[in-house]
Amino acid sequence: MENRRSFMMKMAAGMATTSLIAIAKQANAKEHPVKKVLVHHVFFWLKEPKNEKARNDFEIGLKALVNVPLVEYSHVGTPVESSRDVVDDSFTYSYIAYFNNEEDQTIYQTHPIHLKFIEDCQHLWEKVVVYDAMN
Repeated sequence: MENRRSFMMKMAAGMATTSLIAIAKQANAKEHPVKKVLVHHVFFWLKEPKNEKARNDFEIGLKALVNVPLVEYSHVGTPVESSRDVVDDSFTYSYIAYFNNEEDQTIYQTHPIHLKFIEDCQHLWEKVVVYDAMN
């Protein structure tokens, strides 16, 4: 009886594992792109990119932006050096925010947290480029 129970438990565990693998394969990002979002991608060039205090202050400001309730997802990054001519790795920071629609992104632009970020950090950058895209 114990051998049969052990065999049945192993069979159930194996079937569960096989099912999870099948489900994970179905959730492949290539097959399920993000849909119906507005992507707000901002590139910043700091005046003093090697100044650690300036970078720290700027990062604190960027990370506060995720507290705007309308931001669904966000990402803060720095450039990856590349020798490819088509890659612009000259910026200091990249900030991406995902919104459900254009209206949410418009509200975000005047949200107090966003305005405080601009007030507190604009003296740190020399250039900003924004790309907004929606599908």
